Amino acid sequence: MKNSKIILASLVLTVMGFTNSNAQSSNVTKFGVKGGVNFSNLYTDNADDENVLTGFNVGLYAKVPVTNSISIQPEIYYTGKGAEVVYNNAFASGTAKFKLNYIEVPVMLVANVTKNFNVQVGPYAGYLISGKTTNESGTYNFQDNINTDDFNKIDAGVAAGLGIDLETVSFGVRYNYGLTKVGKENPTTKQTYPDAKNSVLSFYGAFSFN
Repeated sequence: MKNSKIILASLVLTVMGFTNSNAQSSNVTKFGVKGGVNFSNLYTDNADDENVLTGFNVGLYAKVPVTNSISIQPEIYYTGKGAEVVYNNAFASGTAKFKLNYIEVPVMLVANVTKNFNVQVGPYAGYLISGKTTNESGTYNFQDNINTDDFNKIDAGVAAGLGIDLETVSFGVRYNYGLTKVGKENPTTKQTYPDAKNSVLSFYGAFSFN
């Protein structure tokens, strides 16, 4: 996951400096559907956990041209996030899964490097519609202690990605870097759990209606 963030950031910063004559020439706003698979995690300021949770995303998008090479792409979709955490200590052992489902709205700046290849960057905001923790094994019952009310409703961050356009079909990869904490602060203990932010690498396909 760390390598993916470095690669995407380097590519976006490099390619966004180019304007070129091979950019997409269509000035028609496109509408379509998109969906794909997520590989999500929860990260802290100090370290990433290596256990990735697999989910999916599905929704709608519009691609509004600004110039021949630049477009604004607002989207709205359902997306599954979270993490799988393996624990093993003196008190308990097992696997817990944080499952967080959002309605998410990114607004991406899309820059065409060639007719078929683009880079994307922009902010996103999400609203939590469900969240729970399941205990796959072990002795401690997470399910009775953590539910939707323990998570913040709003998730926000930045996203960057790469895309390939083939007529009405598109494919791409995107990384979402969360800037808001997933868990709420406990008013009694003054601690936040999970004291972490969302981290999602997704691969998607899209189909344009026009």
